[in-house]
Amino acid sequence: MTDFTIASFNVKNLIGPNQEYYEFQSYTPEEYAWKRDWMADQLMALDADIIGFQEIFEEDALRDVIGEANTRVADLNSATIPDKSKGYHRKAIFRKLAVRPWDMDHLAFAPNAADEGPGQRRPGVAILSRFGFTEPPQVIQDMPEPLTIPFTALRGLEGDAGHYTLRRLSRPILRARIPVGDQVITVFNCHLKSKLGEYIRPPGAEFAPEEDLTNYDPVGRALGAARAAMRRMAESWVLRSFIIEELRQNNPVVVMGDFNDGEHAVSSEIISGEVPFKNYAWMLRHDAKSDRDRYSKEESIQITRAVEAVRLHSAEKLFVRKSLRDMVYTSAFAGVFESIDQIYLSRHFHPENANRIADMTYFSVLNDHITDGSHPEAPYNKLASDHGQIMAYLSLRGDEDGPRR
Repeated sequence: MTDFTIASFNVKNLIGPNQEYYEFQSYTPEEYAWKRDWMADQLMALDADIIGFQEIFEEDALRDVIGEANTRVADLNSATIPDKSKGYHRKAIFRKLAVRPWDMDHLAFAPNAADEGPGQRRPGVAILSRFGFTEPPQVIQDMPEPLTIPFTALRGLEGDAGHYTLRRLSRPILRARIPVGDQVITVFNCHLKSKLGEYIRPPGAEFAPEEDLTNYDPVGRALGAARAAMRRMAESWVLRSFIIEELRQNNPVVVMGDFNDGEHAVSSEIISGEVPFKNYAWMLRHDAKSDRDRYSKEESIQITRAVEAVRLHSAEKLFVRKSLRDMVYTSAFAGVFESIDQIYLSRHFHPENANRIADMTYFSVLNDHITDGSHPEAPYNKLASDHGQIMAYLSLRGDEDGPRR
């Protein structure tokens, strides 16, 4: 059986030194060196086979970090793994202790089409795979045709109820097909629109009125949050459509990244698909003419199977259910700790599916570095990340490769 790991890593604003990414924000050479050092250590700690990165402003900086991690991997292995001259070098423990380097040729980077240069940079995403890719990964950001989401008129009202049109995602989605053992897994890495509000700057003004917190406008701020939420939900819907495209071909799917979910996790619900009703035989039919017109037991089974077939499942929640562990948090912002980074798995990995291709054996999060503004160590958060790194441990069933390590 092939054991493998999949991790999601929001690096928080990775770019080389002396480059302004957001207005008035950049790293000194010393700050960049600190961030590079920290990220290399995190990569070694993860030791993941497939890693999805978010908030990558510059591919060269990511390659620099991976190169540093590979150098440290080589130093660690030379110090701890006996060479073939030692009679005990075949012991299984040394296969466990060894860390494999990452091949730079197996890094896919998706730049942000909305990047406008110094001070107005926009981050992209990347996927690093020890297994390579079966084909060049696909970048999804600009819509071939504008996607219009119409709203239905409320009862008693006539006319246009409004619509939302999406022409470009705020950040790219990266789709990669990755060979693992005797399987090919479709991996999506995403970074959905942030919860920061979208405010409209009047013509000729230096800033939007809602951005002036000394003249706090709660209604205007709420409208900005609503705009951001609408964009995030629409992006979730776009991602869901690509997920369904894969599942209809019976392709195993993993979706990971920064969903920017809050307490109610609406974008997760869109991406993962709806939860089936407990018993559709209780429910009135869509074409009911009386209170007796309900779905049959056979139709209830059919509907449940159809819904379950295209659902995704949170690796974190599967682990919590299996282990009775508490929920984890992956992010801290403005003093609020929450879990907004996700790894979602298709039914091909679900423990209740007799035909599953793999079992998830563990789920972990590296979050001991997360701080918020109330802590004295908070300035270091700029150089580390305000996100934890999450990882799912999976074991492929039925292939003949034997254990990887």
